[in-house]
Amino acid sequence: MSTAWSSSSPVPHRDDEQRLRELGYQPVLARRMGGFGNFAISFSVISILSGCMTLYGFGLDTGGPAVMMWGWAGVGLFVLCVGLALAEVTSAYPTSGALYYMADRLGGRTWGWYTGWLNLLGLLGAIAGIDYGAALFTGAFLNLQWGFDPTPESTMLIFVCVLLLHAALNLFGVRLVSVLNSVSVWWHLAGVAIIVGALAIVPSHHQSPEFVFTEFVNDTGWSNPLYVTAIGLLLAQYTFSGYDASAHLSEETSNASVFAARGIVRAIWVSWVAGFVLLAGLTFAIQDYTGTQGSATGVPPAQILIDALGTGGATVMLLIVIVAQLFCGNAEVAAASRMVFAFSRDGALPGSRLWQRVSSRTQTPVLAVWLSVVVACVLALPSLYSETAYGAVTAINVIGITPAYAIPIFLRLRAGDRFQPGPWSLGRWSKPVGWIAVVWVALVTVLFCLPQSSPVTADSMNYASIALAVVLLLATVWWFVARRSYNTPSAYGTAREQAEIAEGIV
Repeated sequence: MSTAWSSSSPVPHRDDEQRLRELGYQPVLARRMGGFGNFAISFSVISILSGCMTLYGFGLDTGGPAVMMWGWAGVGLFVLCVGLALAEVTSAYPTSGALYYMADRLGGRTWGWYTGWLNLLGLLGAIAGIDYGAALFTGAFLNLQWGFDPTPESTMLIFVCVLLLHAALNLFGVRLVSVLNSVSVWWHLAGVAIIVGALAIVPSHHQSPEFVFTEFVNDTGWSNPLYVTAIGLLLAQYTFSGYDASAHLSEETSNASVFAARGIVRAIWVSWVAGFVLLAGLTFAIQDYTGTQGSATGVPPAQILIDALGTGGATVMLLIVIVAQLFCGNAEVAAASRMVFAFSRDGALPGSRLWQRVSSRTQTPVLAVWLSVVVACVLALPSLYSETAYGAVTAINVIGITPAYAIPIFLRLRAGDRFQPGPWSLGRWSKPVGWIAVVWVALVTVLFCLPQSSPVTADSMNYASIALAVVLLLATVWWFVARRSYNTPSAYGTAREQAEIAEGIV
């Protein structure tokens, strides 16, 4: 790998801006994010304190401790391959459009169009899933502290307040977003250390290593242990998503061709290590497995904390998790709004002229931020009437965003020597790593669509396949409406286009 792990001094902003002009875009966003800030946004979106804690109950039923622990280790390795391959393409095309721009350049307009819609719906679904999860944990915290009853209506109210908070924070500009994400990194790492440390020291009883690493539990209703193990891998895969945020913020990052690529890879491996520690700490501290599964709080990790640390200790730990989830949602709003901005800039969305507007004061796409949180709110509204709806929103996230990672990687492999790598390259490892990434994403996309419990009913059905079909149908219908307006600029452009760009009038 030519620059994967080596340090590199920042390139002056003018070189970043020149590269963006070469790709066909006039710089309009403020380039105020450094390498650590770029890594921090993807790390914050992955958010092990959000994903692992929210999905821990799922893992207890689908394979139990053995699948959670070994599944995390194995899935993390494959996701790292996906991240490495995606980072290489990001280095060559550091734009806010990220995945769809890469697909457009390497495969053509149709590839770019469908990749963009999958990515966009995935990002918007992620905001809904993350912030609604934060609302659920906030309800559990309020219940422990003051006996608050977290009804669907009150949870939705908390959710709307969280969305408004994230919109407001993002409107202040990318510098504040970068600072918050940098704080988020240390909050997550310190939070894991505090939670695991407390769970290791305070309880008088711990599970044995044999239980943590070999105990298999199947409460799915399916009888085939291999099938249950495969489904159980989704705890890790659900968590390992959103690392394309580094690419979406590349137009606001110095030395983006290196730092955006590096940010993706670092976010994955740091999350991989810290997440394993967190899952191990929680699992060793389980006092009552059945009681944890059926926790009255509705949040199994909260029950582990209550049983091990008492109500007071659990309340403090839940507060740590909630703040981490708020950091995560804020980073996701930043990434999604940049995707909205970029897709609108290329004429792909209804009302594109509105969503591509950038504030002259903060150099932030203000209306794109508001559109992102409003759509996320609409996606979560059915949760007022059905608990199944939250699972469907999560399905929209993962089934949209995960296949979108593999498309530019596949197209890069198909392009062969026609692909011109950026300064961050895998070198001779590019093809083997790339094919491992593509095959893994194809496999896990199938897993996302399989039923996760038996018998399959309206409440237990996995809506991921329906979500995928709806996204592709909407994208196809809108293609016939907007295909004339949708167009990414030609890289380097014509002589006249380059002259206009150089004069700053395009």
